[in-house]
Amino acid sequence: MDAGQTHGVAPSERLYKETLEQTLEQAVDAVVVIDQDNRVTLINAAAEALWGWPREQVLGRNVSMLVPRELRDRHDAYINANRHTGVDRIVGTSREVPIHRRDGQLRWAAMSISRVRVDGQVLYTAFLKDVTAQRAQRERMRLLSQVADHSGSAITITGADQRIVYINAGFTHWLGYEPSEALGRPIQDLLHGPHTDPAVIEATRQATLMGQSLRAEALFYGKSGRPLWVSITMNPVHDTLGRLENMVTVLVDITLTKMPELLQSKVLDAMAHDAATADIARMLCEQAERIAPELAVCLAVVDAEGCLHTLAAPSLLPEVCAQIDGFPVGAEIRCCGTAATTGAAVLTDDIATDPRWPVREAYLAHGLRACWTSPIQASDGALLGILTFHYREPGAPNPLHHRLMDVGLHLGALLLEREREREHIRQLAYYDTLTGLPNRRMLLAQLTRLLHAAHSEDSPLALAFVDLDRFKQVNDTHGHLAGDALLRTLAHRLRGAARPGDVIARMGGDEFVLVLPDCTATQAGACMERLLLACREPVDLSDCTLRPSASIGVALYPEDGGDTRTLMRNADLAMYQAKASGGNGLHFYNASMNLRTQERALLAHDLRQALHDEALELHYQPQVDSRDPRALHGVEALLRWTHPRQGAVEPTRVISLAEECGLMRELTDWVLNEACQQLARWRAQGMAIQRVAVNLSASSFHDTDLPALLLRTLHRHGLQARDLVAEVSETVMLAPDPVVLATARAMGEHGIALSLDDFGTGYSSLGLLHRLPIQELKLDRSFVLDIEDNPRTRALADAVLKIGHNLGQQVIAEGVETEAQRRFLVDSGCTTLQGYLFAPPMSALALERWVSDNAAQADCNNHYKLQTSLLVAQGGR
Repeated sequence: MDAGQTHGVAPSERLYKETLEQTLEQAVDAVVVIDQDNRVTLINAAAEALWGWPREQVLGRNVSMLVPRELRDRHDAYINANRHTGVDRIVGTSREVPIHRRDGQLRWAAMSISRVRVDGQVLYTAFLKDVTAQRAQRERMRLLSQVADHSGSAITITGADQRIVYINAGFTHWLGYEPSEALGRPIQDLLHGPHTDPAVIEATRQATLMGQSLRAEALFYGKSGRPLWVSITMNPVHDTLGRLENMVTVLVDITLTKMPELLQSKVLDAMAHDAATADIARMLCEQAERIAPELAVCLAVVDAEGCLHTLAAPSLLPEVCAQIDGFPVGAEIRCCGTAATTGAAVLTDDIATDPRWPVREAYLAHGLRACWTSPIQASDGALLGILTFHYREPGAPNPLHHRLMDVGLHLGALLLEREREREHIRQLAYYDTLTGLPNRRMLLAQLTRLLHAAHSEDSPLALAFVDLDRFKQVNDTHGHLAGDALLRTLAHRLRGAARPGDVIARMGGDEFVLVLPDCTATQAGACMERLLLACREPVDLSDCTLRPSASIGVALYPEDGGDTRTLMRNADLAMYQAKASGGNGLHFYNASMNLRTQERALLAHDLRQALHDEALELHYQPQVDSRDPRALHGVEALLRWTHPRQGAVEPTRVISLAEECGLMRELTDWVLNEACQQLARWRAQGMAIQRVAVNLSASSFHDTDLPALLLRTLHRHGLQARDLVAEVSETVMLAPDPVVLATARAMGEHGIALSLDDFGTGYSSLGLLHRLPIQELKLDRSFVLDIEDNPRTRALADAVLKIGHNLGQQVIAEGVETEAQRRFLVDSGCTTLQGYLFAPPMSALALERWVSDNAAQADCNNHYKLQTSLLVAQGGR
């Protein structure tokens, strides 16, 4: 407002107007005022920033220039209709509207409009707040909620006060609680029941209270009281200051596997403890009914005369049981008799209408509407009895019922054969079926007994863990039959090398345990040396000869532990230390051993567990076009392991540990599968990622099955050989090892590209290089590091690039961190670069965002170039 305009205006009015103008100018929200003719009469700084238009180009122009293009033609009519008639109410409401900025960018704003009459004119004022970020956050939360609802799991989020603030649809579906019933309550209140382990409930409470992660399996109960076995995973969410904000809990239903497992475990344990047959039968029926309360279970036996008799039916009244008791097999007695006669399962989905039930009144009178019967058969096919599930509603069995029936039939067969096969059942409960050695259960019982005797008699005892070296490689290379033959042979040799009275057991896999009572350290050492020699003897199979070896760890009583758990843990630790020392050896546990060695052995154990739990992950670093870094050539997959206590573990250390403890093949399998699966997932999302590069260790190239493994993994995920690049260090490939060279050539013949990593650091033999099946060289980062300042480095880098080009090989420069390095490499003819200048290694999700951001930037640049071209052309005219 100039002097002429303010002449004659009272000072207080001037002050008021100046205050108002400055207030509007400093407001964080955009303000736009239009006059009677829909022209902009006021626009503040926030509005300039929101639209990207300077006010001098907006003031006096029709407001439609600020409206999205598709609404401009009818915008004036819309406002005028409201101005004159009040139709299409826009005043006093708030809504989100799209804002098309001058630069083409789309923003969103929350807009409210006021209408005032000044000097006979109806003016409209629009107040707009930029809500683009909030809208994106809402969309992200909507998508996350959809993902959670379709995850197939029950998910809850609790606040720092341990009370639920969110449940997904799976929680309601599984457990029966609506959000209104669950929100604001501790999760423990909704899950515990009569048979829930209090220790698990307390562990979840402590994890929530302390902000700690938790993984467990537990029996929980839904709102209806139905039991559910779940795998529970709890993870904390902290704010930037490390304070606990939320706890995310994921429950996965494992009822279908866990409850039948528990049923089987309880029944087998009762059988092993020689419980009465009728008591075990009743337990079987009761446990099945507890797992599936909608069932009434009956187990009946066939006597020597071929007649049926109820052995257990805890939920059926005597009047119902009387319907089958004493009836001979083959009589017309409903589906029970049919199943017994035919030897096949029979389902009656509605007793009231099924013609096989001439006498059905007793069943219907007691609320039984459907029936499913299966015969219990001995191993020789003889009929032993029948197992029947009665239902209180018409219908067919669900998957849990099928699983329970399978387990029940198996247990019923074992139970009813027990009298004639007692030793057979004892073998299942206490002995390993492959080797005939005692299993873990028998070992624990024997070790507890022998430790008690050693304590009573004040005598020593030795415990040894024996683990075959590279056993997985035997299975993978020669097949599981060869692996089984090796385990049987080793078991036989262990028996021969042990002393009378020693206990030898198989813990599972390739791990054996020996308990040596009344044995000193010297005696144990001599015995273990005999075992090592026996293990090293060649094993002749039908098509090959194996040369096995073993790692042995020994713990002594009482110095290394006075109880079963401590002694077994220390023997296991000593065995892992033997493996970490290269295997094929013996190690005694020593509490004063070097702490680093202990930690390394523990870390190797944790790596095995991490691989089993899929706690490893891959990060991906882009490989880009040197002239246009937005053009993606491929990605390199890089292994990452975040240890729960030690944090991030160096990849080289992970590889070293895997080599030492025999996990390299398993780790290679996981990395290859994960990388190929991720590439396939990206392709399915429409991301144009040409290939993924995976580092392979030296030991991998000694495995002649490597090419077949690569092809199987690619085929599993629908990929081609050209989609994978195998990186191997220069020192491995240039070593004169015929097995390595043969493996590499086989990969090349199948179309899998081979990349020579760290090229130029291993004193390469150029005479060998041209004969190797190498398609790509990677210029080591040591050449790139000081390429800007060191003429010798530049000369060497230039020489490597020329070698690659002259041999027709792709050259990738890694470790590029500065623009000057990039320019030199571009000028030297290097077409592909990798390094922090472009992107660090990142998670798969972060890479997706990086690709998306690059594509958006490319589109923006193309749009800018197009606009510039049009302006130049117009100027020319």
